[in-house]
Amino acid sequence: MKFLELKLHPPVVLCIALLSTYLCNRYFSVALIPEAFQDSYVYVATVGVFVAITGVWQFRQAKTTLDPHKPHNTNHLVSTGIYGFTRNPMYLGMALVLLAAILKLGSLLGLVNLPIFVLYLTYFQVKPEERAIEKRFGEEYKRYKSKVRRWL
Repeated sequence: MKFLELKLHPPVVLCIALLSTYLCNRYFSVALIPEAFQDSYVYVATVGVFVAITGVWQFRQAKTTLDPHKPHNTNHLVSTGIYGFTRNPMYLGMALVLLAAILKLGSLLGLVNLPIFVLYLTYFQVKPEERAIEKRFGEEYKRYKSKVRRWL
């Protein structure tokens, strides 16, 4: 399945997951997430957007590429700030936005989309990025990887 690596922009994958979540809720809503959890969607979405924007901001500050299709063009390893907590804050932020949509819509079936989203990004985006970055930065990146988790 290497042909899927680095092909879809992560925001496109997020849009597909959001659409799938909506369709699950609209056509297959059999069980509902309790209202107490549904109301937390605003907070989850806010944290998600903040985490993602912080990741983008730090990349811009470092003047390194934001293009997810060209990780080999990375010219600076960002490992401080939010990158000291997660190696993929932009993708984590997207996952939180998806979780917020699932909570808002309230369908338990929609929860299926979250692990699918995370697994897709992990195997077809994150791991290829990691290989390219490790090739570019070698031991420095290996040390960083040993200290900071991929997602959380």
